[in-house]
Amino acid sequence: MALWKILLLLWLIYALAYNLALIRRPLRSKKKSPPSRGWGNRTHVLIIGATGGTGFELVRQALERGHQVTAFVRSAAGLKIQNENLRVVRGDIMNYPQLEAAMQGQSVVLSALGHRRFYMPTTILSQGTANIMRAMRACRVPRLIVVSSLGVGATVGRLGLPATFLFVPLVLPFYFWDRVRQEKLIEENKDIDWIVVRPSILRDGPARGNYRHGFNVGNYIMPRKISRADVADFMLAQLNDDLYVGRAPGVCD
Repeated sequence: MALWKILLLLWLIYALAYNLALIRRPLRSKKKSPPSRGWGNRTHVLIIGATGGTGFELVRQALERGHQVTAFVRSAAGLKIQNENLRVVRGDIMNYPQLEAAMQGQSVVLSALGHRRFYMPTTILSQGTANIMRAMRACRVPRLIVVSSLGVGATVGRLGLPATFLFVPLVLPFYFWDRVRQEKLIEENKDIDWIVVRPSILRDGPARGNYRHGFNVGNYIMPRKISRADVADFMLAQLNDDLYVGRAPGVCD
């Protein structure tokens, strides 16, 4: 057998085994009490990862909707928005005291936490989320809305063939494995109302507003995309909607 065929076969075995390891049963909340919500239409929102593409859209759209926004960022230079309802707090997600200080007085946490440490083992997503939930408990903040991704848990394969068998196992294996840990931590908590949002492949550009959401979105063959602006719109819609509390809906064009 030619060497390239052997290498291709080994790669396919690795990619298949890796994706099988990402599979988990559908997320379900372990919280027994009904959703906690009493903040009305104008909310005190803490946004984690506010200088990233999705985080920036969350800040911009939340301000447009009249919310009081606290942006938790490593560097304020990356957030070029001026608004009287915006408070920018510099800090590190791995530094719990800094995070708890920013959490004071909030109603909801929107997390667009991400990083670019793709080629090494990391726990930034999982440990950062553990710190977020710890601070939420300490400050009695009831709701957490988190960006994850299609291709994790029960949605393995729904990013399309190129991502499933090439991009994710080649470029993002450690990143997606930490997503699995992150989602597991969220699911196992019993005192916070949570929604995990799983978008398809992200793109820049304006919101279209005609995206689909639910538990049967994405495509096993052809990649589907969605703008970061539409993801932010969907996440902000969850502030006052209990439909997906304790669940992990996908979202794509």
